[in-house]
Amino acid sequence: MSTKPVCRCPWLDQTKPDYVAYHDLEWGVPVYDDRKLFEYLTLESAQAGLSWYTILKRREGYRRAFANFDYEQVACFTDADVDRLVEDTSIIRHRKKIEATINNAQCFIKVREEFGSFSNYMWAFVGGKTIVNQFSKIEDYPATTPESDAFSKDLKKRGFKFVGSTICYAHMQACGMVNDHSLDCYRRTEIIEQYQQS
Repeated sequence: MSTKPVCRCPWLDQTKPDYVAYHDLEWGVPVYDDRKLFEYLTLESAQAGLSWYTILKRREGYRRAFANFDYEQVACFTDADVDRLVEDTSIIRHRKKIEATINNAQCFIKVREEFGSFSNYMWAFVGGKTIVNQFSKIEDYPATTPESDAFSKDLKKRGFKFVGSTICYAHMQACGMVNDHSLDCYRRTEIIEQYQQS
């Protein structure tokens, strides 16, 4: 008796087990933990101009390099830390992106002080609820939305760097601010059922 193959999103390269695991376990799941949100923001800002898989392969390197995404520690990194990280082959050795991560950690803390958590601040851009989209083909997926434009603009106003609207939309997709799993992807309904916000 044959089993029906599992349908997943059209953008996913299913030949890469680690990419499939990320899609199946993380992508689109609502995140409210600030440390996890800082991790995603760091990885997505590092992605600028690169593929997500390029960054995903280096995730463990980023964890080691940036104190397991402890934003309090990262905010205290010095020029010597930047010089050290530029030589670290386990991450993208881009000085401006490394400096941006330290800068963003400092801005992240200020947002937490103002809003109680970065999560409170971030989720307000979608009214506190996941936007559930209805995409079927790879061509359906937008690079940006009015919500990501507003999020990006406000982050930049607060001093964040490498947070263009495209990066912000990728962040929104990863953190479940939007559910962009395709209509035939098995995870779409699972996430709706498990995390449906009233």
